[in-house]
Amino acid sequence: MSCKQASRLASQALDRPLTRRERFAMWLHLSICDPCSQFVAQLRLLRTALQQQLRREEQDESVKLSDSARDTIREKLHQH
Repeated sequence: MSCKQASRLASQALDRPLTRRERFAMWLHLSICDPCSQFVAQLRLLRTALQQQLRREEQDESVKLSDSARDTIREKLHQH
């Protein structure tokens, strides 16, 4: 597996479960390629940080849209 293939597969793994064959190929590649291992670690870190930020925003009342703002957005979306 090339680094390009590994990075593409690492990105896909964020959206779908990898097959057993893909997981093995990634494991094998990452065991010998430090740059790709670092890339995957960074992807995981970014995903975790984004998930934490989303949870904080969901709990923060000051970030939520008012009902009227939500209705206005809904109306604009239906117009197009």
